[in-house]
Amino acid sequence: MAAVVVGVVILVAGGFGGGSHTTGTSIDPARAVPASAPLYASADVRPKGEKRTAALAAGRALTHQANPYLRLLEVLKTPGSPTPDFSRDVAPWLGNKAGIFLSSMRSSGSLLTLIQQGLLGQSSGSSAFPFGTSAGQGAIVLDTRDMHKAGAFLQAAAARAGARSTSYRGVAYRLSSGDVAFGLVRRFAVIGSDSGIRSVIDTTLGGPSLARSPAYSALLGFAPSKALAHVYSNTGGASAGEASGLGGLLQLFGGARQIDVSLVPSTSSLALDIDTLKPGSPATQPVPSFASESARALGELPGDSWFAVGLGDVGHMLATDVQGLRTLGSLAGSQGPGSPGTGLGVKSLLEGLTTPLELLAENTPEAKRSFQSWMGSAGIFAAGTSLLELKAGVVIDSNNPASSRAAVGKLAARLRAKGAVVQTATVPGTDAAVTARLTGLPVPLVIASGRGAGGQAKFVIGVAEPSVAAALSPSSLLASAPTASAAAAAIGEGAQPSIILDVPTLLGLLEGIGLTEDPTIAPFVPYLRSVTTVAGGAHPLDATVERFKLVLGLRPAS
Repeated sequence: MAAVVVGVVILVAGGFGGGSHTTGTSIDPARAVPASAPLYASADVRPKGEKRTAALAAGRALTHQANPYLRLLEVLKTPGSPTPDFSRDVAPWLGNKAGIFLSSMRSSGSLLTLIQQGLLGQSSGSSAFPFGTSAGQGAIVLDTRDMHKAGAFLQAAAARAGARSTSYRGVAYRLSSGDVAFGLVRRFAVIGSDSGIRSVIDTTLGGPSLARSPAYSALLGFAPSKALAHVYSNTGGASAGEASGLGGLLQLFGGARQIDVSLVPSTSSLALDIDTLKPGSPATQPVPSFASESARALGELPGDSWFAVGLGDVGHMLATDVQGLRTLGSLAGSQGPGSPGTGLGVKSLLEGLTTPLELLAENTPEAKRSFQSWMGSAGIFAAGTSLLELKAGVVIDSNNPASSRAAVGKLAARLRAKGAVVQTATVPGTDAAVTARLTGLPVPLVIASGRGAGGQAKFVIGVAEPSVAAALSPSSLLASAPTASAAAAAIGEGAQPSIILDVPTLLGLLEGIGLTEDPTIAPFVPYLRSVTTVAGGAHPLDATVERFKLVLGLRPAS
């Protein structure tokens, strides 16, 4: 989640490293964005003073690039044009604010591809432009300080794309055969799909704007003053297809609610403040996976965990949680050849681990009755620094011990039907257990029901038997571990952690089994080496807004 949101919010801040002494009109692009847009990202592209210093320090620490944002100018690489040179092509006319919006969450796939290519420095063809016939619907909206120079830039890009002159409601613009539109609308430079630029025109001619949306305004009022950029999401009306991809990740943190994500850089960290507007009727919508109560689930996990996640209300949110894992897996790209020593591949490993969770989360009457009906909060953990020492699993609280015990056999039957080799097992401390060998996993999964140290009924999916024992009877708890205290201090604001990750330990484990050479993860490794820890936790800001804060600790740039 962190990498994706960082990519979106930096995406529209592609070139401020070229100089911040100039001034723009400072018109908020949200004034030209339709209120119906389900996703909108905006940024201060000419920050000054401490904000500029912090942004450059965090960017350099993460990327080890002298100017870490220039490569993200790929967003302005329209069909037929090269990537613009910031100083020559963009700086002379760009104002202080920039924004990008999607008309539908179905458009998020092409945007994610562009983010991944830009952040990793990969070459992208003209097909990477996020809007048009073969991509999505929406537009980039840029504040301008020199309309003549902005118009010249747009005309040159339109000519290279073979665009023809057209107009809508008296506003002239140019449109290519690939449905990419270029135009000046009021003082904004707009590049996007035909429907995207038309919606901007409608908005500037009096249509409902995002800037005047009550939910957007309310959330923006809580945004920290040091934020460099924001992402606003309103996926309340999204269908299952539209909630996939980036929308699925955002719903992990906000459910079907309005969200504003603020990017707050510092010289030693990068923070995401994810503010969620609570619905008027809590009974009508499930709470997000990472709500305040998820901290309790994390605190009950083994105290030596280097990776831990607490999840709330998994009975209602498990499908969204699984969708988020699928999206993270899709970012890894196609399947690589795997580690020579173990035959492991990142994608096959993720698929093997998520298979039982997908079965638990199926949207069927049987799955809801047999699995989701008894689920409470849940935790995911990993401990150990090598494959032989690894203890990891998913631990789900049960409010009906008989039903969760019966679920062991029912899940075993579903896995067997999908080709897994399943056998009954006897595991100390459990009242029902099976082992399952799935394609892509080098060790068997153990599925068991039992009771934790406090007597709470629990359902466990663990990597081999020691993981089940660690989940049910840990020698210590994270709630009292130094790692949890350090995470709480990093988050601040009185929040307790529901996500903890020690990144060097993760990298050490991946290196030990050869997965850092897997082509699906190798491009991300330099960025992971720049991060020390990840900590996240939630707390209410008032009666209507809850914040989840995610903090990435960064190594100083060498």
